[in-house]
Amino acid sequence: GAHQQTNLCNESLMLEKLPACGKSFEEMMKKVDSKKWCNLTEFIMYYDNFTQCTEREANNASCFWPNPLAEGFITGIHKQFFSNCTSEKVHWEDPPDEILTTLILIPVMLTCAMITLVVWCSKRSDIL
Repeated sequence: GAHQQTNLCNESLMLEKLPACGKSFEEMMKKVDSKKWCNLTEFIMYYDNFTQCTEREANNASCFWPNPLAEGFITGIHKQFFSNCTSEKVHWEDPPDEILTTLILIPVMLTCAMITLVVWCSKRSDIL
């Protein structure tokens, strides 16, 4: 029987290395206007680099990713950069009466026209 060596997660090494990922992300986020920090399309590449860095450092320390310690670190970064980003609920409103009336009347008129056409064609089946 072969003896398989299992590497234990070196949490202290991982926690020592993760701040470098955060520092790199912080430097990249300085390129983005802070008013645009809630728009993921403005920094998606930076965030992807950040998550890859945290995954790489966790794996280098023989830790699985994500793990509670890495998640705690990532949550801290989220609080630092995205704490003001809240999902706003969309407030639905009815359109103005003129538009609403038009949107209702068009299908009603088309339905009436189609019924009239069908009835007229069925009465004239001898010609068709």
